[in-house]
Amino acid sequence: MQLTNRAKVLEKKPMTLAERAYLPAIFQGLSITMRHFFMKKATVRYPEEVRPFSGFFRGLHVLKRDELGRERCTACGLCAVSCPAEAITMVAGERKKGEEGLYREEKYAISYEINMLRCIFCGLCEEACPKAAIYLQPDKMAPPRYERDEFVYGKDRLVEPVSPDERSVKGIQLTPEQADKLRARIV
Repeated sequence: MQLTNRAKVLEKKPMTLAERAYLPAIFQGLSITMRHFFMKKATVRYPEEVRPFSGFFRGLHVLKRDELGRERCTACGLCAVSCPAEAITMVAGERKKGEEGLYREEKYAISYEINMLRCIFCGLCEEACPKAAIYLQPDKMAPPRYERDEFVYGKDRLVEPVSPDERSVKGIQLTPEQADKLRARIV
């Protein structure tokens, strides 16, 4: 059954001996392979070589501290509201008596989490923060991990570290065991 009257008659030319042996196709494939063999590689041997970052690169997040070593974040929630990927979650709490050296304001973030799998590294959280508490580092990328839950960064990974020796000077009280543990983790 023919649906239309349009028909194209094709002539089948007989193949030459070389074409029957597929020699032109083999040589064409080898020439492409050899051309690619001598081209400059597009990949980088990552751990040994690091590709240079652009000037606009926004990398790993960090929660900054003020000059006295206190957390700048006041849990206002503007960063979470401005995040288009909804990657930031936080729980606010009131500062207790005796914690004046730890937190800048009376309200602080009890928990602050960023889901790095959802984050698109747009920098809107950094722009929205009135206290300049969150910062996207221009020289660090999120390291590769094996488990999904390892990509949810809490305050333990996000807060800017303070050296153990400066903690007692800045009003942050640590036991000697805690200071030794932190010193070992930094080194």
